Amino acid sequence: QLHLVQSGGGFVQPGGSLKLSCAARDYTLKQYSTGWFRRAPGKEREGIACIPDVGTPYYEHSVKGRFTIRRDNAQKTVSLEMNNLTPEDTAVYFCAAPIRCDSGSMGPGGVPSWGQGTQVVVSS
Repeated sequence: QLHLVQSGGGFVQPGGSLKLSCAARDYTLKQYSTGWFRRAPGKEREGIACIPDVGTPYYEHSVKGRFTIRRDNAQKTVSLEMNNLTPEDTAVYFCAAPIRCDSGSMGPGGVPSWGQGTQVVVSS
């Protein structure tokens, strides 16, 4: 089982940017479909972006055009760059791998490993 470690996040004003990173200790994420999920206060967990082992990334409609998921194979990480953040993006963010990820949807799939969670607060 992967041991995923997250970094980044924090507090930002509306319109600002943050970057989250996810690394697998002792492994590379290169061969795993990896995704980012979030749980906003009072809401269900939702998948927002994923990058498959082969293919193009998927983005949930509310983040498409604002968030970018990337692999950094040299650093063995998957990052989520978040731009033009709004208060509606306030949530705890989790990375997970391996997951189900294709061009049209994403989901936890079987039994993925999860990162520890990172708080993102967008507020003026």
